[in-house]
Amino acid sequence: MGIGGSDMYRQQILDHYKNPRNYGEIEDPTFTHIGENPMCGDEIRMDVVLDEDEETVEQVAFQGDGCAISQASASMLSQELAGMAVEDLQAMDRDDITEMLGVDISPMRVKCAVLAEKVAQDGAEIYFGEKDIDRTTTEDDD
Repeated sequence: MGIGGSDMYRQQILDHYKNPRNYGEIEDPTFTHIGENPMCGDEIRMDVVLDEDEETVEQVAFQGDGCAISQASASMLSQELAGMAVEDLQAMDRDDITEMLGVDISPMRVKCAVLAEKVAQDGAEIYFGEKDIDRTTTEDDD
């Protein structure tokens, strides 16, 4: 699977993969964005609802297809983002995601792990007019 770490965290990843939290779609999201990891075919769609002031994430749902790491990461992130300030979402990085997962991710799987984070961040940047892209891709990540 390309991950190392305690069995407890591996079990947590498998649980989120098999029983994803917040899987589905939101009827009237503030924004929706899609991204992919072309190296392995992972795809994530994130629906996000912001509060009235557009400063805090109220609700997140995701849909996707891909490996256990990408899907578990999206599930875990969907739980983390609810109640988070948009500013904190924008400040997240790969270290936050690997810490959330609780396992060491091999270099080949990092793009799988951070896909949902990048989709949520890019979706917010597009919504606020800070970025103009149709789709997020991990292809150019280093």
